Amino acid sequence: MMLMCGWLVCTSANAQRLELPLWPNGAPTNNGLTGEEVLSKDGSTLSNVSTPTITVYKAAKPNGMCIIGCPGGGYVVLAMKHEGHDMAQWLNSLGITYVVLKYRMPNQHYQVPLEDSEQAIRMVRQHAAEWGINPNRVGIMGSSAGGHFAATLSTLYTSPETRPDFSVLFYPVISMQEGVTHQGSREALLGKSPSADLVKHYDLHQQVNAQTPPAFLMLSADDDVVPPANSLSYFNALIANGVKKCALHVYPTGGHGWGYGDHFIYKRQWTEELEHWLYTLFD
Repeated sequence: MMLMCGWLVCTSANAQRLELPLWPNGAPTNNGLTGEEVLSKDGSTLSNVSTPTITVYKAAKPNGMCIIGCPGGGYVVLAMKHEGHDMAQWLNSLGITYVVLKYRMPNQHYQVPLEDSEQAIRMVRQHAAEWGINPNRVGIMGSSAGGHFAATLSTLYTSPETRPDFSVLFYPVISMQEGVTHQGSREALLGKSPSADLVKHYDLHQQVNAQTPPAFLMLSADDDVVPPANSLSYFNALIANGVKKCALHVYPTGGHGWGYGDHFIYKRQWTEELEHWLYTLFD
């Protein structure tokens, strides 16, 4: 993907689009990947990602809210379209500034996701005035392994500066426990034989506390890729810790990985339900 300088017109989203390097002076941890990024033939997924960026879609009439979107892909590839850029026009129409994060694949360097997510939210808040964003209304959204990425920031953030104000989780990987986790995501993040302490640390429902931001979770009951128990455990942990304004929506069918795709028959329901939640979140 070509790095852009300055504001450009993005005709697909009918919005201004700016692409910036996440780590212009180099990331703190090397993820060990070399060579060029690989875009799939149909343009839907990107792999071998070692040079992260953010792509900012600024709403024409910003309402101050910003969402950082983190595509899924098992911590091996990124589904950049239906779990990333395809949502820009819709979110911009709501007045939301949307930032798509092309994050590095961890390649068993488990520190990498938190590094990239914290840097992304720092950048958004540093540019808040310029981009029409209220720094206290910045959320993170993730799908599948991207949901684990987003929930990692929501539970393991290291300072108030990097705490998101809310999270939106599509059929997320939450657990790292065998039999509940998505095994490919676990191995890509932690390796084949992680220690019990490392598994517990990234078993994110165990990391929820009263300061964890509210979350909107959605999934299909028939998801056979990431078991519904992942979302249920996170939601239950939020409620048990007194986190207010959380929501959980389970749709009867749809499987896994639907994102913003029109083929998902409950698309109208989830978009309307999420819109309503976002509108009332800061009341």
